[in-house]
Amino acid sequence: MTQHATLSIEGMSCASCVGRVDRALAAIDGVSDVSVNLANETARLTVDRPEQLIGAADKLDELGYPARRASVTLNVKSMSCASCVGRVDMALAAVPGVTDVNVNLASETARVTYLEGVTDPAALVAAATKAGYPAEIAEASATQDRAAQKEEEARGLARRVILAAVLALPVFILEMGSHVIPGMHALIGHTIGHQTSWLIQFVLTSVVLFGPGLQFFLKGIPALLKGTPDMNSLVAVGTGAAYAYSVIATFLPDLLPDEVRAVYFEAAAVIVVLILMGRFLEARAKGRTGAAIQKLLGLQARTARVLRDGEPVEVAIDELHTGDIVVVRPGERIAVDGEVTEGTSHVDESMITGEPVPAEKTPGDAVTGGTVNGTGALRFRATRVGADTTLAQIIRMVEEAQGAKLPIQGLVDRITLWFVPAVMAVAALTVLVWLIFGPSPALTLALVAGVSVLIIACPCAMGLATPTSIMVGTGRAAEMGVLFRKGDALQQLSSVGVVALDKTGTITEGHPELTDLILADGFDRADVLALVAAVEENSEHPIAAAIVRAARSEGVALADIADFTSITGYGVRALAGGADVLVGADRLMQREGIDPGALAEAEADLARRGRTALFAAIDGRIAAVIGVSDPVKPASRAAIAALHAQGLKVAMITGDKRETAEAIAAETGIDQVVAGVLPDGKVAALDTLRGSGQKIAFVGDGINDAPALAHADVGIAIGTGTDVAIESADVVLMSGDLRGVVNAFEVSRRTMSNIRQNLFWAFGYNVALIPVAAGVFYPLFGLLLSPVLAAGAMALSSVFVLTNALRLRRVEAPMDESKAPVPQSAVPQLKPAE
Repeated sequence: MTQHATLSIEGMSCASCVGRVDRALAAIDGVSDVSVNLANETARLTVDRPEQLIGAADKLDELGYPARRASVTLNVKSMSCASCVGRVDMALAAVPGVTDVNVNLASETARVTYLEGVTDPAALVAAATKAGYPAEIAEASATQDRAAQKEEEARGLARRVILAAVLALPVFILEMGSHVIPGMHALIGHTIGHQTSWLIQFVLTSVVLFGPGLQFFLKGIPALLKGTPDMNSLVAVGTGAAYAYSVIATFLPDLLPDEVRAVYFEAAAVIVVLILMGRFLEARAKGRTGAAIQKLLGLQARTARVLRDGEPVEVAIDELHTGDIVVVRPGERIAVDGEVTEGTSHVDESMITGEPVPAEKTPGDAVTGGTVNGTGALRFRATRVGADTTLAQIIRMVEEAQGAKLPIQGLVDRITLWFVPAVMAVAALTVLVWLIFGPSPALTLALVAGVSVLIIACPCAMGLATPTSIMVGTGRAAEMGVLFRKGDALQQLSSVGVVALDKTGTITEGHPELTDLILADGFDRADVLALVAAVEENSEHPIAAAIVRAARSEGVALADIADFTSITGYGVRALAGGADVLVGADRLMQREGIDPGALAEAEADLARRGRTALFAAIDGRIAAVIGVSDPVKPASRAAIAALHAQGLKVAMITGDKRETAEAIAAETGIDQVVAGVLPDGKVAALDTLRGSGQKIAFVGDGINDAPALAHADVGIAIGTGTDVAIESADVVLMSGDLRGVVNAFEVSRRTMSNIRQNLFWAFGYNVALIPVAAGVFYPLFGLLLSPVLAAGAMALSSVFVLTNALRLRRVEAPMDESKAPVPQSAVPQLKPAE
């Protein structure tokens, strides 16, 4: 079991780093022969067991020198049920260096994260293929072909269903007609004869089983021989048993007593027809689960007109480079993200932002790939191309969310891994009990019951119950402008009890305006505004921008400044025009020992009226109190009311004074306020709001919101916020207001409800019908489930699960962002792919 491996390591910069890594790895039990190389940033080591590689990687993560990881998506064939998912998962997880595996039956993919240098995609492909599930590396454009592939698969299955049905129909009529149509049994006996009837059934059934139904034997029997039976094994054993019994009855009748001599060719043939019909319906439904991705892909332009030597030339989208000047004619779709260099137009960005009103674009404005130009002509410089564009990243987010494995799926996987062997054991026990205790003809009844158990218990529905709902639910969420960056957020969001909101830019517009400048005795408005605005010009805070805008609009000349200092959580300080100027909250004045005097009451009054109040001090004396108002977004109050209607409590976390925060809370209907919080105090505020174990979601948009977004049970970033906030979040909203939060909760609630319905059906169906198939009702009512009915019920269970999941495509957004204008037109500033 000893294995040599090479880990790629990040963050090593000197010999001390090498020493720390070397000592840390050498101290792990079972790890030896450690050799760390700074030049190529690797560590060679020997481990006693492959799983110790994961422990070594975890140790490196703790040390601050993480082992490089990579991810690959594989297309996996031949998966037909939840047991297949479990076996593919086990095969891939057993490859040394694999840290995470997520197998999705609905999309027929496996996403694998592995340690670079230890293994590679080729080894993963080989592992899945060796386990009996041929795999290949998914191409970047595979999503575009998925619907077409499923359509082609459905057409192939339709041809096989038709052929099997045409062949099985005479078999069904010849055998079952004798039982239900008076006189038919005698008619067959007087015409072709019963032996000839059986020979015809044998020929037709043989063609069905070894023609359209051959796949069940080619896949099921090898899996059974390996000790890893799957759904195909159940079908192969069940139909094979019925077929073999019938062949013996037809050609070797002396081996069977007269009372049990019967044929079940119709059961074998019709079972194949029904299961193929179920797979045909599954293939069609699976193709529709990816409809949202297809819509997003449809937004991508295929070509663009680019200036080459001053002349516009049409090129494929893949040939665009950063810095290219792209020409956009009226009505055309914008190819990639960029910055307008020439022209004026209005661009429809509704497919990205949800904003129904076209946004005006002039030189210097940003444009987004996938949006549609209006009546004007534009030229823009490409800033993001290929995988870095906003649309490409949105598509990638949706694909990753659709392939996610929720915590609830873990329980399903553990159960279904052993489900098929358990079913085969139950079927064997059923046959044995019928042979020992069953009435005459016991052998026939034992065969019928055993085959019925095998067929009815196929765990297809179990494997499809969760992933299909996730695919459709996250796709519908994307259409509403809600992107689940992390798959488990879909489940976590449904159990959240408290929604905490950042104020600036989340509840409010984030574009405050100066409303009040109340001066202390002996100070002039223009002089104070010139000094304060000069200092604030160096700050990036929205309130600072409001003060600077006001000064410029009044024609005030800003003073020269020096020694600018930002005091986090308090305010700013600088030398302006030779004077020492302080601008900040009352806590800054207290810290500096400056008495606000008569302006303290004015500041309290501004706060009560919902203004953000700041003091300005010049040369150690209070000069003015400044009132700035950040308007509440038009949708905030309605969105908060909608969150209340969903049974959620809403809190606000802000650095503003309590009076200001309470005024905004009263205006919007917020339940609880945490005010006066410094940027690094939002995490502690979340812990306070959690109370006695409630799960909490935090909604924010700024750099200072990133720690809270990461700390919350679910972090929700406003899409118009900063890259740092978006990267820290679990959910990203394409719009710039709180209506997306309401839609996110609705999609989560509906999707989890749909998953529970599917799991209840899938497990309940098996729990209820396996005993029926085994014959528990025979002693009481003389009822024994036919294998044909068992096959129909099994196929119906999978179709029910898929159809139920597809209902999520019709989920209506509680707050439709396209029906009311929102005063923002920016698009999400997503971080370029690395």
